[in-house]
Amino acid sequence: MTEKVIMSAEEMRRALVRIAHEVIEKNHGPDDLVFIGIYTRGVPLAARIARYVKGIEDVDIPVGSLDIGPYRDDLSYLESPPQLRPSDIPGGIADKRVLLIDDVLYTGRSIRAAMDALVDFGRPRRIQLAVLVDRGHRELPVRADYVGKNVPTSRKEEIAVRLREVDGRDEVAIVDVVRSENDGVRGPKKSVGPGG
Repeated sequence: MTEKVIMSAEEMRRALVRIAHEVIEKNHGPDDLVFIGIYTRGVPLAARIARYVKGIEDVDIPVGSLDIGPYRDDLSYLESPPQLRPSDIPGGIADKRVLLIDDVLYTGRSIRAAMDALVDFGRPRRIQLAVLVDRGHRELPVRADYVGKNVPTSRKEEIAVRLREVDGRDEVAIVDVVRSENDGVRGPKKSVGPGG
């Protein structure tokens, strides 16, 4: 298995700062915004973007976390059920502008699950999507509003997002997946986070 780092810690920081500026601009300020990170790596990314917005606008954006496990469309195919974590939606989302945040956008299935989960907490005025990496290969009609980096990949490659809060370091790598005749695909999943 070989990998190549495609985003350094500094490149990740710059991408997240740019996303923070774009969110403020597109929403004409930070009013009524709520940031919701999708477990696992979307949660610290949401907190970082909120911190950058505070540095720009001097406003605290509510930040929450969302577990999409029960809403996945592949539960019947899993060997064991996903680990469930509590979702934390601060102050409700009714009539708010919600920014869903995830590490990797791939097929779109995780985002579909996130939107299904989100509406169980209320009816937001608008849902937007921010991702650190968009790797293509969509299976559903999902598009991110804010993208840190577009990375064209083959299906034989994976994106490994590593965050200081989860993995001890910040970087994004592209990984060649090793295939075995007996075992199918080996190597990381489509991202070191849930990606989707």
